[in-house]
Amino acid sequence: MPLPPHALRPLVARTTAALALFGLLAGCGQNPPGADASAPAVVRGEPIHGSPIRPVTNPAPVALPAPVAQATPVTNAPGRATPITPGYQALGFDRLSAYNFVMPDDTVVTNQTAALEQANSQIPSPVKALDAQRVSVKGFMLPLKVDGGEVTEFLLMKDQSMCCYGAAPRINEWISVKTTGKGVKAIMDQPISIEGTLHVGATRENGYLVGLYNLDGERLIAPPDR
Repeated sequence: MPLPPHALRPLVARTTAALALFGLLAGCGQNPPGADASAPAVVRGEPIHGSPIRPVTNPAPVALPAPVAQATPVTNAPGRATPITPGYQALGFDRLSAYNFVMPDDTVVTNQTAALEQANSQIPSPVKALDAQRVSVKGFMLPLKVDGGEVTEFLLMKDQSMCCYGAAPRINEWISVKTTGKGVKAIMDQPISIEGTLHVGATRENGYLVGLYNLDGERLIAPPDR
């Protein structure tokens, strides 16, 4: 379910400065929803004047309207696998976000330990088993911290909805990434892969639940043309 407004405050605070700094860097490479689609071609034919119906052979193709731009989900589609360093396992948001997570009402939380336990209890055991595993995850980058022109902290998100369309992602649809060495190049308009050690478990900041996944980023795999 989407994050409630009060739970979005810490996430918005972390991302507003980064979004202003990058100016959505190349516009995220997507057209907003509702963009004008090409009108379908007009199909014309001979009027019917009572003549016998003749079979139609090799009908002229009809142009279909172009689809409206949508947020691009990231999947590990067969035949389009990203090279993975030996020792790392491929992991997609099809597993990390495949369950429903009910956001707690943070306005009434008094026991932070109990709140963490309640959040962690909603994470399925197969996902918890990924804790401390070396993984390679594909997603879209949303920079949070820049040092010397390189991104050292960012969110790896399932799709571009938060970047381009303003839709709030579910809390199990992003990973908080911190690079273990120097920073990486900012790439916001194409999917990337990040290799590193995954940490599974609820994280709270200033009393709010801000994430379920953290990753020690060790290597970025950019698209071939980047």
